[in-house]
Amino acid sequence: MDAARIEEVVGEFVSLKKTGKNYKGFSPFTNETNPSFYVSPSKNIFKCFSSGKGGNAVTFLMEHERLSYPEALRYLAGKYSIEIEEKEQTPEEIREMNERETLFHVNAFAQKYFSEQLLKTDKGRAIGLSYLKEREFREEAIELFHLGYAPEEWDAFTSHALRHGYKKEYLVKTGLTVEKENNRAYDRFRGRVIFPIHNLSGRILGFGGRILVKDDKKPKYVNSPESEIYNKSRILYGLYFAKNSIIREDLCYLVEGYTDVIALYQSGIQNVVASSGTSLTVEQIRLIKRYTSNITILYDGDEAGIKASFRSIDLILEQGMNVRIVLFPGSEDPDSYVRKHRVADVLEFLDRQSTDFITFKTQLLKKETSTDPVKRGALIREIVETIALIPDVIYRTVYIRECSAILDVPEPALVNEMNRLLRKKHRKKQQKQEQPQEPPEPTEYPAQLQKDLQDGDANFQERDIIRLLLNYGREEIVFRGHDERKKPVDTAVKVANFIIGDLQQDGIEFKNPLYQRIYEEYLSAHHNETIPDQGHFIHSDNDEVRDLAVDLLSSPYELSKNWINKRIFVVTEKERLKYAVETSLLSFKAREVEAEISRNNEKLKEISDESHMLQLLREQKELKDLSRRINKKLSRIITK
Repeated sequence: MDAARIEEVVGEFVSLKKTGKNYKGFSPFTNETNPSFYVSPSKNIFKCFSSGKGGNAVTFLMEHERLSYPEALRYLAGKYSIEIEEKEQTPEEIREMNERETLFHVNAFAQKYFSEQLLKTDKGRAIGLSYLKEREFREEAIELFHLGYAPEEWDAFTSHALRHGYKKEYLVKTGLTVEKENNRAYDRFRGRVIFPIHNLSGRILGFGGRILVKDDKKPKYVNSPESEIYNKSRILYGLYFAKNSIIREDLCYLVEGYTDVIALYQSGIQNVVASSGTSLTVEQIRLIKRYTSNITILYDGDEAGIKASFRSIDLILEQGMNVRIVLFPGSEDPDSYVRKHRVADVLEFLDRQSTDFITFKTQLLKKETSTDPVKRGALIREIVETIALIPDVIYRTVYIRECSAILDVPEPALVNEMNRLLRKKHRKKQQKQEQPQEPPEPTEYPAQLQKDLQDGDANFQERDIIRLLLNYGREEIVFRGHDERKKPVDTAVKVANFIIGDLQQDGIEFKNPLYQRIYEEYLSAHHNETIPDQGHFIHSDNDEVRDLAVDLLSSPYELSKNWINKRIFVVTEKERLKYAVETSLLSFKAREVEAEISRNNEKLKEISDESHMLQLLREQKELKDLSRRINKKLSRIITK
């Protein structure tokens, strides 16, 4: 926990930009158009204001990567080279793990097995490793990407896993084992080179296997089926290894296959990922958008394949990203091209040949329609439909102008068609919003929350006291008094000590049990003459305490330096901390007094004993006098 720097951990998964003391980025939990995700290095916390999630480095890994607490700690230990001593799990312990964790453990076990088969067995080296060497894959790349080899035997891996205590049902659920109707089981990957597929934290979700002998009856590639942990539409091959380079270069190269990724990566072009032969999905596009808004797609010379991918590229434009295309000459693909050329030449080729997608699409389709007016009209409409997907009006205007020149069509005609499409899209969206919605089911809140909702102001006052304790508990406020000779004397008091002393003097406790729990932790530390720091609550093993602490320590706003540069000085809460603390305590007490007055009013309605009634009336008068004095200090006017 001490070694983990929140901005470094989160920066592995989210592209962050420094804003003052904090960092800001797009939420990895929601699809937002304006960034509302904040990281505070000074407090070592993150807060996502669009989803409400927040916490420390471990919490982020648990939320984002769906890791268990121990797995999150192991991830951090690996990142910061901190050794953790662990014993090997017994078959009984393996059986006790929850299903999701078990699937991850099965895949990790399989990866280790395939890698050992490739590097440490005679058949693996002779068949699998020799194939990889022919593709000019270096040893460091083979080890980095955890490449492996699956033996040709019918059930070599399945038998090996069963002997080590893994249940067949989990081997089947990961897709590593296929079960036949007669209850016989065999390995899905046999006689293939294995490409493990990693998630963003490096855990293995599934595998791809490439056949090594030509066989028309067998597919060239076999992939893991979808499972609880593997959803191919949400994964990009190589992103785990590429993400830092993508952020650094502010560019992502998108290729088709596993070997393209590895060939480019080991040559030094590391900002590369693959869609693994599937059409791009919105989820995959948003994954890339976390790190950059710039995508360059690398294609071989197959024009039919390029046209088939147009719809996927339209999805990229719809997400407000910039798309460029590079077409390799002849029958070349990224893998073959990079093996034949120096890295500097490859980079120069990629830079020289990259064309923005709309210009590329317009020129490609124009060649096919030059002699057919009907097809030409359809082409113009298709190009305008693509431009209309771009959210930014300036980019749309620029592309309309370029396409007008390429297609030799008056610019106003293209603008009119685009505006027609935009109006149609807007009407559809409006109609969808205006459709009658089913009334929502009545929400049932926990009893404590119901009470808080009924007593909103009371809950706010208690929350504000806890907020001041968490944010400023160790800060000092100064009180001016006089000594025996009536000379002014300043006394500094810690905020936490002042709040605790003030509340104890009046015997006030919090109605909200969560706020009371945090207050009691301050009270316990106060008795030991200490004050808990913010980390004590941020790293609490109680989820409610931790979430509340992060929530109260976070703010989406930060004072811009431009105010200081323009000599506009704003008084912050910290600079008027004494006033903030005293006001909050007085408001809290005013609420308590008003609650006591209300309770007495109810008693007066029911009481019949005259002496008891007189006593209550005297108490009521004292309470109302106290309420007036408190509210006078708060500059409030009491009208009842």
